[in-house]
Amino acid sequence: MILKIYVLLLAFLMVGCEEKQEVGSSPNYSKANDTNVSKKVEPISKAEIGIASYYADIFHGKPTASGEPYDRDAFTAAHPTLAFGTRVRVTEVANGKSVIVTINDRGPHTKSRVIDLSYAAAESIGLVIAGISKVKVESISDTNQSR
Repeated sequence: MILKIYVLLLAFLMVGCEEKQEVGSSPNYSKANDTNVSKKVEPISKAEIGIASYYADIFHGKPTASGEPYDRDAFTAAHPTLAFGTRVRVTEVANGKSVIVTINDRGPHTKSRVIDLSYAAAESIGLVIAGISKVKVESISDTNQSR
């Protein structure tokens, strides 16, 4: 358990050293600035393959870019461009396990990653032990595009 906390802390410290993307959940985020008109928000036309990570417990209860509080036990995720409410299937490439999540936040804020998962979603596909993993992300709905 201590090793897992140390690894997560180290990962967050490394993330802090990387260049941040200008997306919704930055410290100076304003919900008024997050309109789908000003950002290119569209469904994934083909599968994205890349690295996924998951939210640390310290974010539990804190607001996401959509305004919903982050719930570590919900099946949600952060994506840089997909509209809030869009459902995606995330498949862990190595073990083939999949989970369906709803996009309710902006991120990841590390350019090398394609999606941040809630703890429950990450746990269901075996991502929690490694902390990050290669995944395939496929859009399965385009709901709430006007949100």
